[in-house]
Amino acid sequence: MTTGDTGEFDARGGQVFWRAWLPDRARAVVVLVHGVAEHSGRYDHVGKRLADSGFAVYAFDHIGHGRSGGGRSNIESIDAAADNVNTMLDIASAKHPDLPRFVLAHSMGSLITLYLATRAPLDVAGIAVSAPPVVIEAGNPVQRLLAPALSRWAPNFGVLQLDSAQISRDPEVVRAYDQDPLVYRGKLPARTATEILRGADFVLGHLDALRVPTLVLHGGADALAAPVGADRIEAGATATDLTVLRYPGLYHEIFNEPEREKVLGDLVHWLEEHTGAQ
Repeated sequence: MTTGDTGEFDARGGQVFWRAWLPDRARAVVVLVHGVAEHSGRYDHVGKRLADSGFAVYAFDHIGHGRSGGGRSNIESIDAAADNVNTMLDIASAKHPDLPRFVLAHSMGSLITLYLATRAPLDVAGIAVSAPPVVIEAGNPVQRLLAPALSRWAPNFGVLQLDSAQISRDPEVVRAYDQDPLVYRGKLPARTATEILRGADFVLGHLDALRVPTLVLHGGADALAAPVGADRIEAGATATDLTVLRYPGLYHEIFNEPEREKVLGDLVHWLEEHTGAQ
């Protein structure tokens, strides 16, 4: 694996920071899309694993996250976040012309990717989505009712606290998450919460437009993104190439669970199958 590259691009809400993990010789491009409140640097082990398997991996920090600009944990809009995935795909493709392209995403990143793939046809060889929050169980009815108004008038007002103990059964992962200065530990802003709800409603209503080859990965003990979301995608997507892998007992961040090597192996195998190389 060669030394990774970094850069920035202009986006609605500020500058977007990106990083890369690059193999000596790439056979495909993977754009990695992280979840809410975190940042792309938490996927260093994923980027290295994929690069070691011949994939050029590019990951960016959402607006409001990590090293990117914007109000903390405020993504501005799900449309803008989806547009940034397209921009990252274009940047990666310019550096690796004619290679097949994939999107790998986790949690909110999975929702953004599914939104992108159902909003309009997506020119990629496939998408792999981990813990897609298409069925939202968090928040009470009052919070859901107030969220749109708060999103408009007080977009950075905190409405929902995430429980870090639910991300992984590995206490070292939880400890590192809690101590990471680039991880946002406040309450989720009203704007982001509202855009997640809006995005989930849209995706569930447009699953018949999900035609790109898709891999869905979900932990069976995920308390942050309801595992039933994988069932809804499996039942509603029209993609003829759809694989759903469920991992009983695993928490939300399946790439950070004790069984991470099994999960990463499944991911690499699927990517290799879809690049015609095993």
